[in-house]
Amino acid sequence: MKNITIIGSGVMGSSIAQSFAVSGYNVTINDVKEEFLLRAQYRIFDNLSLLVEEGKITEPEKAMALASLVYSTDLEEAVKEADFIIEAIPEVIEMKWDLFNTLEEFMKPDAIVASNTSTFPITRLMEKAGFAERMIITHFFNPGHLVPLVEIVKHEKTKSEIVEKTIDLMNSIGKSPVLLKKEISGFIANRLQTALMREAFYLLQEGVADAHAIDTAITAGPGFRWAFTGPIEIADFGGLDTWQRVFDNVAPDLNKDIEAPAIIRELVQQGKLGTKSGEGIYPYDEKTIAQKLEERDRNFIKLGKMKAVKKGMGQD
Repeated sequence: MKNITIIGSGVMGSSIAQSFAVSGYNVTINDVKEEFLLRAQYRIFDNLSLLVEEGKITEPEKAMALASLVYSTDLEEAVKEADFIIEAIPEVIEMKWDLFNTLEEFMKPDAIVASNTSTFPITRLMEKAGFAERMIITHFFNPGHLVPLVEIVKHEKTKSEIVEKTIDLMNSIGKSPVLLKKEISGFIANRLQTALMREAFYLLQEGVADAHAIDTAITAGPGFRWAFTGPIEIADFGGLDTWQRVFDNVAPDLNKDIEAPAIIRELVQQGKLGTKSGEGIYPYDEKTIAQKLEERDRNFIKLGKMKAVKKGMGQD
């Protein structure tokens, strides 16, 4: 595979495209408006510049990546030579179905079509696609150019060679692909995240601690070790007998709500949506948001370097 097309130039689409460009692929980013593509171009340039500052890539590698990227509003032109196409458009099923119908007219008969969806099961996506055997989900995590995980979801019609090629492709751009053996809502990571978030907001609502304390309890505790050790392995090292007692003692008191926490619902009704509105649980201004995003990305880059060293030592 040489030619990659990303349809959708938002935060996820542009960062996914960047991952392929840095790894030497020919990448086309498609969107419906030039202004969307221009924003993506600026975003990718800034991301690559930060990677250079942190010593992750060199200036020549940055130049190579930028030269590998083509921006286009012409869908037919964008996909006609593509070997692998990733859909990263808004999570509206009708929009995705319309796109898939159009792709059938323009793409190569052996092109693989992937979706970056985190919302729809693949059986829903393929309902109106005539190329179901070449469809797969590749769920990247924001920021897609820095977070290694890609969840891969297939369905009963997906050819085994499509799965193998997809896994190989993700490995080639330095990702850590995880294949789901069965289709399930939320996949793996979002199910785990949602379980944690539900309990975090429950603790906040019950007044057990303030937001900063709850966030710190994760970043300085479980989150610190989760970067290198997953929950199953942690249980093994802690002792399954110990974790049996933990579950028996704590599980009965855990929150069991089956809908979004009341705090979130109330804030959404008030128009307090987080960084996008300037206030959520915490207050934000544009300068604070920019600083936090840059700090986050620098920390992710440093963490990525550490994990790469660990992997190179055969410890991962």
